[in-house]
Amino acid sequence: MAAVVIEIIYEGDHCIPCVYMLEAVEEAMAAFGQTVSLEVVHLREKKGGLRYNRLSRQLGQPAPIPSIFINGQLCFNVTPPVQELQHFIRRILSGG
Repeated sequence: MAAVVIEIIYEGDHCIPCVYMLEAVEEAMAAFGQTVSLEVVHLREKKGGLRYNRLSRQLGQPAPIPSIFINGQLCFNVTPPVQELQHFIRRILSGG
């Protein structure tokens, strides 16, 4: 299992902010190999809808669309620069 699990709340390919967020995450992840995994929470699929509901209940409000959850916690509700996301992942991997 990966040390860092990234989940993207993803409405669909018609959602340009979702597409940009996914591209940024994929680019950032490339530097970390198998220590980081990605789950795309497709809202239009049953499994994705159920996960979205769990994350939203955990937040106490609907999760932003798109957004990035890392290890089950909301970390970004806008697309971060790739370097910022990599720095954030490095902090998690180093225990900070």
